[in-house]
Amino acid sequence: MKRPLNINSPRLIAWEITRNCNLSCQHCRASATRGPYTGELDTESCFRLLDQVAELGKPIIILTGGEPLLRNDIFEIAAYGTNKGLRMVMAPNGTLITHENAVKLKEAGIQRISISLDGFDAASHDTFRGVEGAFDGALQGIRHARDVDLPFQINTTVTQQNLAAIPDIQELAVRSGAVAHHIFLLVPTGRGKYIADQSISAEEYEQTLNWFYEQREKTTIELKATCAPHYYRILRQNAKKEGKTVSFQSHGLDAVTRGCLGGTHFCFISHRGIVQPCGFLDLNCGDITQQGFQDVWLNSTVFQALRDYDQLKGKCGRCEYRSFCGGCRARAYEATGDYLAEEPLCTYQPQKK
Repeated sequence: MKRPLNINSPRLIAWEITRNCNLSCQHCRASATRGPYTGELDTESCFRLLDQVAELGKPIIILTGGEPLLRNDIFEIAAYGTNKGLRMVMAPNGTLITHENAVKLKEAGIQRISISLDGFDAASHDTFRGVEGAFDGALQGIRHARDVDLPFQINTTVTQQNLAAIPDIQELAVRSGAVAHHIFLLVPTGRGKYIADQSISAEEYEQTLNWFYEQREKTTIELKATCAPHYYRILRQNAKKEGKTVSFQSHGLDAVTRGCLGGTHFCFISHRGIVQPCGFLDLNCGDITQQGFQDVWLNSTVFQALRDYDQLKGKCGRCEYRSFCGGCRARAYEATGDYLAEEPLCTYQPQKK
């Protein structure tokens, strides 16, 4: 099959290796809880998927969930991907990490884990995560990762509940020895629909991302904004004010990526093998139990539409930053039912008519 010239292999794949979870987080896109869930890919199916992905390219594979450590074969799957030359990372919640399985993660070739902290203390984090002890468990998991030199990053979902505490959470990430702090702007899907009123406003969104940009010169760890495509507009606006050219030398990886990567450089694969542009954009783009991953990635009509920025509508379609930002397609879909509609949480008015 000849690959169209304008389509790259994926850069990142988030793989919901299981939907089973020991927490009950308020924002969970999957509404995950204790399973079992039917139709979960078995070990051999997981191996076949990794074979297919490796034939197309060498993306980062994010083993996520649910809670990936609840799969008995998780270390076997991680090692298989590593042996295929894939960069394997994992997103556990931290509460199930012990010294023993931290060692196993290293041995399986996991290169980084991400642990979420949505509050700077037990009261705030445990409320958000739905289980008492989640905060202490996450910190214990962080200590076990640090003890075996397993790099970890801290992820934070920004809501009204913790907006004022983001600087404190970032400081906690620094003190804990994290290599990075990634902030996520709430996308109201799954259980997140029930806390949609906790989403920050478009104005607060803008202020938060400008503050986040300013932290680049003030902290020693890597910073990244996710599900926050406006950041890549803000980065360029601030760089222009500073008389800088956005380049890898000046802005690192932020200079060579864009806001919404769904369907262009990133996709999500569910526990049952359904491929989506991202975990928050619930559109079935193909089923890897029925067709090959390469076929889905190259030929999905949804992916093809997302790769054509001329199809964006409203002010996103007119925006001079559309190739850098793109707007959150999942928020557009949740708000309007049209994944190509304009981003609902954006204050910027395009100069292009």
